[in-house]
Amino acid sequence: MKPVPPRGRGSRLNPDNRFAAWRRDGFDDGWEGSADAADDTDPPKGPPTTLILDQARSVITRNSSPDVPLNQSVNPYKGCEHGCAYCFARPSHAYLGLSPGLDFETKIAWKPDAPAVLRRELAAPGYRCEPIALGINTDGWQPVERRLGLTRQLLEILAETRHPVSIVTKSALIERDLDLLADMARDDLVHVMFSITTLDPALARKLEPRAATPARRLAAMGRLHAAGVPVGTLFAPLIPAINDHELEAVMEAAHGAGTDTAAYSLLRLPYELKDLFADWLDSHFPDRARHVMSLLRQLRGGELYDKRFGHRMRGQGVFADLYSQRMQRLAERLGLNRSRRRLNTAAFRPPARPGDDRQLALF
Repeated sequence: MKPVPPRGRGSRLNPDNRFAAWRRDGFDDGWEGSADAADDTDPPKGPPTTLILDQARSVITRNSSPDVPLNQSVNPYKGCEHGCAYCFARPSHAYLGLSPGLDFETKIAWKPDAPAVLRRELAAPGYRCEPIALGINTDGWQPVERRLGLTRQLLEILAETRHPVSIVTKSALIERDLDLLADMARDDLVHVMFSITTLDPALARKLEPRAATPARRLAAMGRLHAAGVPVGTLFAPLIPAINDHELEAVMEAAHGAGTDTAAYSLLRLPYELKDLFADWLDSHFPDRARHVMSLLRQLRGGELYDKRFGHRMRGQGVFADLYSQRMQRLAERLGLNRSRRRLNTAAFRPPARPGDDRQLALF
């Protein structure tokens, strides 16, 4: 019998990571369903979040993928409490010796020294300023950020040094940092993309159990737009037969909230995510699970994942072409993507390096 999905979590599985030298097998010890087992009427309890210290020798990661528009990024967290069933970053938890399943959303690695390391890297003599993507692998404004404030500290350094930053989030917590974002927007230093996958709160709760509701994301987008912060919308992932029919509705609602930039990407299922997402479908949409997986294979040349640059975000074939045409016509009708926004790199001023104050004092 498969486990019941924990309350507030996206995955009901916790498979061994692909690098482990051992594997676990299920074993029925007779307790399941016995009279001595817990009362079935007891409310389910979700597993708590555990924080793991992650020492950061470097925080700026260089990206080589042509599918990603920015060349460098900073990720304050590994793992994400949002628990999105489709998250492409789940397999990266295997590098920590943890599971891409429940571990990914309950065991969060954070870098308390990241602000100091970022300041040091920005002060390096050879550093060349170009936009930094903040929190791209996992959301920098996930629930744990409310008490840790790590992303806020990084954003403060970027604002202080007038360093351009690009943000993708599905959290309304970003409203907390409106003072910094509005200040940076006046110098063309920031752009915020909101990830909105559906307008249906019931579907959102299944897909993204701890993310802000779609309505809250739209409200946050509207507030940032009103404060002069450029905002856009990312319909990601597009999942055939699950949310693809909402593409137009989501973009129309986002346009009403102030978005002028829009994009979409097709669901990707690398490594362990194939089995995790298949199990999620079986749990929430058993009537169409096989159909969804079949459509995904048709979009990937018969496979569930195609890692080739230029193909992994959009897919190929008739359905992929139709999605692309829908997005193009939608952008033309709403006046989206009329100009490519370029963030300002000329205002950057490096932070003082350790020891600079002592040397200046000699003069």
